[in-house]
Amino acid sequence: MATPIHYYIWYRVPGDAGPARAAVNAAVADVARATGVAGRLCQRCDDPSTWMEIYEHVHDVHAFDAVLAAALIRHGVEAHVPDGRHVERFIDHP
Repeated sequence: MATPIHYYIWYRVPGDAGPARAAVNAAVADVARATGVAGRLCQRCDDPSTWMEIYEHVHDVHAFDAVLAAALIRHGVEAHVPDGRHVERFIDHP
């Protein structure tokens, strides 16, 4: 089995947080249903407009990326993130 990958995706939501939160939560739920990877949404403690999605223990990166991209489009997440999303992938330190 391949080493699991952990996704940390951060971005700024400068506008109304309500619709943005609804879109992101819907996308996260879609990803969980399709992949079994339950993501979580966090916000920076000193800047509530900076958000981070965390997805841990992803085993099939290509399938996960495709599901995530489709969910983002389906729920219009990019409309709430004018400066883009920053995707970082990590593995556990040996």
